[in-house]
Amino acid sequence: MKKIIATVLVFLHVGVYCAPKDEGMWLPMLISRLNYAEMQKKGFRLTADEIYSVNQGSMKDAIVSLGGFCTGELISDQGLMLTNHHCAFSSIQFHSSVEKDYLTNGFWAYQKSEELPCPEIYASILVKMEDVTERMNKSTEKEKEMKAIVEEATKDTHYEGYVRDMFYGNQYFLFVYEKFTDVRLVGAPPSAIGKFGGDTDNWMWPRHTGDFSLFRVYSGKDGKPAAYSKDNVPYVPKYSFPVSIKGVKENDFAMVFGYPGNTDRYLVSDALDFNVNAYNPALIKTLGRRLEIMKKDMDASDDVRIGMADTYASLANSHKYFIGQTEGLKRMDVIPVMKKENIEFQKWADSDPTRKEKYGNLLPSLSTAYTNYKSGSQVAIYTSVGLFGPGIIKYANQYVRLINLLKTQPEKGKELIEKLKAGVDAQFKEYKAPTDEKLLAGLFYQFYEDIPKTSQYAVFKDIIKKYKGKTTEETFQKFAADMFKRSALTTADKATKLLQNATVKSLQKDPMIAFAEKLVTEYRASYQPAAMAFNQKTDELYKVYFQGLMEMNPGKTYYPDANSTLRMTYGTVQPYRPRDGVFYNYVTTSQGILEKMDNTNEEFMVPDKLAQLLRNKDFGDYAQNGELVVGFLTDNDITGGNSGSPVINGNGEIIGCAFDGNWEAMTGDLVYDGQLKRTICVDIRYVLFVIDKYAGAKNLIEEMKIRK
Repeated sequence: MKKIIATVLVFLHVGVYCAPKDEGMWLPMLISRLNYAEMQKKGFRLTADEIYSVNQGSMKDAIVSLGGFCTGELISDQGLMLTNHHCAFSSIQFHSSVEKDYLTNGFWAYQKSEELPCPEIYASILVKMEDVTERMNKSTEKEKEMKAIVEEATKDTHYEGYVRDMFYGNQYFLFVYEKFTDVRLVGAPPSAIGKFGGDTDNWMWPRHTGDFSLFRVYSGKDGKPAAYSKDNVPYVPKYSFPVSIKGVKENDFAMVFGYPGNTDRYLVSDALDFNVNAYNPALIKTLGRRLEIMKKDMDASDDVRIGMADTYASLANSHKYFIGQTEGLKRMDVIPVMKKENIEFQKWADSDPTRKEKYGNLLPSLSTAYTNYKSGSQVAIYTSVGLFGPGIIKYANQYVRLINLLKTQPEKGKELIEKLKAGVDAQFKEYKAPTDEKLLAGLFYQFYEDIPKTSQYAVFKDIIKKYKGKTTEETFQKFAADMFKRSALTTADKATKLLQNATVKSLQKDPMIAFAEKLVTEYRASYQPAAMAFNQKTDELYKVYFQGLMEMNPGKTYYPDANSTLRMTYGTVQPYRPRDGVFYNYVTTSQGILEKMDNTNEEFMVPDKLAQLLRNKDFGDYAQNGELVVGFLTDNDITGGNSGSPVINGNGEIIGCAFDGNWEAMTGDLVYDGQLKRTICVDIRYVLFVIDKYAGAKNLIEEMKIRK
């Protein structure tokens, strides 16, 4: 489902900001115009140019888009980068094995030569952003114009860039980046610290999780991005954050600077109903089935646990998130409230002939679009998350693409063959075929049971006809077993052999590739067009709908939804009351770790050394009034992608690292709750305590700018 975004082009000229308290994820180049005065009132003491500038080093030069899925921040002049443990999880897993289990034991580099290369991630740092709306609006070929703008902006440089349509064609921004591909793992606490509380505490407060890890960004000797080499040197950034160990108190200024993923704050009531009653239930059930199958095998084998840890953690996070979002939307009774607002819009539109012609049919058209797509959305989710979930299907789809290229563009097909050959080792490094076979059987069985037979793919009839088990579930188990027995896509040796003399004919002889080709072909013919038409139609309608909203409310400022571009959000350190009779303080301390400690439960295990340090109150320089603060809350407006973002005080110093939101405000991507929405942060003092006192990595402490 596409996002619906407000129009900055208009709100730059319309006056007063009317959003609820601390709501909004703001574009940094517009801070001085839209936000700076309010930030000063809350306690910000620096200038707007110290946040964003293209002429001098500023905070934006220390904010990193980490692999496009998380945020990191540079905290030394030697390229040292802080982010979340869960953001580094795939890198920790990549370097882990049963013999070197860094997931369980943690990893620390006590000198730079011990740091571990992470070829699977990259670090992008913004050079500049620029409003290119006027030029884009003059063009009738948008994609071509975007490409031309990027080419001109990066010509004769090592920079990369893109133009992002943030406001449905009402405004366009150019973003220019430096992309560093030599990123190395420096430090990661054991999962008993970095994931303390596990899925039970995920999205919950009070929290006692040390969710942090450290990387280092490397460059060539000229300071520019370079491919991994032993000759590379630590990157010297234009700006790096100082770190404060003074501590936090209620109402202190707090700013989060990072790369939030996606929000959809401006949906109509029919869209919210669509989420609650169609989209989310299908997603929750499919994710739940995948997790159930994986967990059983992970509990039985350390090898499977390590190999599937990152995928499982990501799926579990999404699963719990959508459960919480659905419950929250129901609890807040959001749909009736939005219906009232939509009725007011309709009355306003119908009260004037000109407005009625332009806006009068928008809401009925959106309602029809969502109603018509409900059943199709279930098939789409069960396909993308379920049928395309098993690793063997994902891998087979790459070969389906190869077949198409060999048929239509042979030279590009040959290029893909070489890429697939080069990627065989990575494909099978953590691949667990027995578990994947169970996923194939279980997810296809779930699709067959839940999706009406009139909406099922023809390949399901083939499965039922060919594989006849005593039960339907056994039929799909026999199907999966046969595919894994006969396909070359289950081991590195077989896949390498298949690619040696790959032709359309030889590839289509592989039963898994042939099956995937049929499935993909039917999906693209039957359901993909409907999804694309739905997205296109709703995009067009929302664009006009927003024009109507702004015309209806000329004094109101509509902030833009998040869309994975650099944003800044500001607020304060705050407690909250989730329900009657319950009060949550704004900090947690190490005492809570000892209280939750249960070494018979993998989610609440505490390493012996950590427990001893905490019991002895051996906190070093990081205590506050004799206690070690572990986490704290702010009312900053964040979402997925902000994971790892710095939490910055009024002096521009890091006080923590954002890593989660709270359960009571899981609706935040769709509906903002100014009373309950909180950002959960790991306190920087707990981070430093773990690095210094637990890990003994004083080499890392010494290169930071720590202010008392």
